[in-house]
Amino acid sequence: MNVLFICTGNTCRSPMAEGYLNAQHLSGVKAISRGLYVAEREPAENAVAAMQDIGIDISAHLATPVTAEELAQADRIICLAETHKTALGSVVGSDKITVLGGGIPDPFGGDQETYRICREAICKAIDELVANGAFTPFHILPDSERPISKIAALERECFAEPWSENAIAESYDAGTRFIVAAGPSGVIGYVGVSIIAGEAYITNVAVTKSARQTGVGSLLMAQMITVCRQNDAEFVSLEVRVSNQPAIALYEKFGFELAGERKNFYRFPTENALIMTKRF
Repeated sequence: MNVLFICTGNTCRSPMAEGYLNAQHLSGVKAISRGLYVAEREPAENAVAAMQDIGIDISAHLATPVTAEELAQADRIICLAETHKTALGSVVGSDKITVLGGGIPDPFGGDQETYRICREAICKAIDELVANGAFTPFHILPDSERPISKIAALERECFAEPWSENAIAESYDAGTRFIVAAGPSGVIGYVGVSIIAGEAYITNVAVTKSARQTGVGSLLMAQMITVCRQNDAEFVSLEVRVSNQPAIALYEKFGFELAGERKNFYRFPTENALIMTKRF
């Protein structure tokens, strides 16, 4: 899916949105940003700094005016203000144009805190789109749902020593966050994360076999990182089998680094675990 973010000068809001969506590593999703009235080429310094604060580098961005070809090639056009949508309404069908979060105030000329507030509004709005399945054929279930039996079924499919329904229910009651992905066939993946006093630990990550290599893992990891950031976690850590190269590659893509190794941590078969940690 080709996603095109549009704002006025393409130096503040739209490059921040582009950088954030691309950092979600959603399978088949590529975002670019353009402006309607481009006067500057480099992104605003405060925009670069605001994104660097959450580990995203947009310093190489160059402000660029949107072209008719880019408008035609985009699968989704996401404007940062209603005025941008109005300006494009005469040349692009309204069915593929939306306004991010109902409109994001322009921070141009503001101080660093103004840009931080703008970044958070952009991130929150994109998180909601991602969770609701705007860019993928699957979505994140609301926290109010507790599909315990379906998580347990997924555990039995994926692990030699699966959690029981009672264990999952107790974990819910103890405050573990279960981020659950669902598609047309039902629950297809989940990640559990426990956050206490600024420290986050992933309990399990599971994706049904038929949904692997489709971007479900990336969706779950992106949403998990969002939850950690929202809860002011200083780091998030996990264990992974040393032989599980696809999972290791996924974690590295999201900034996890090797922090240690646990001998004979796994059974059936017995295997060492790598400890991987992402710091915020």
